[in-house]
Amino acid sequence: MLLVFGRRRDARDIARFIPDCIVLFKRLVRDPRVPRRAKIAVALLIPYLASPVDLIPDFIPVLGQVDDALIVIAVFGYVSRRAGRDVVAELWPGSEAGLRVVLKLA
Repeated sequence: MLLVFGRRRDARDIARFIPDCIVLFKRLVRDPRVPRRAKIAVALLIPYLASPVDLIPDFIPVLGQVDDALIVIAVFGYVSRRAGRDVVAELWPGSEAGLRVVLKLA
């Protein structure tokens, strides 16, 4: 039963990860400790992810989503280097497991 509980919790954490990232992006853009260039990177990321035009179209299985993921990773890394990992950790709204993933990406 413990294994099933663990899987449900993992599924919930995964389902919450994207909304938590969106909240983090909003908080990063509003935080005065985040340098302007890092805010611009986050602000440009959001329309890119929402846009149907990508480097690799999303209708191509796997590769279509990989380019989006790589750009998100690059922006996380840039923002965490410019603002500091402690600022990203403080602004992260989600679980500790999700924060570990974000910081590993950064």
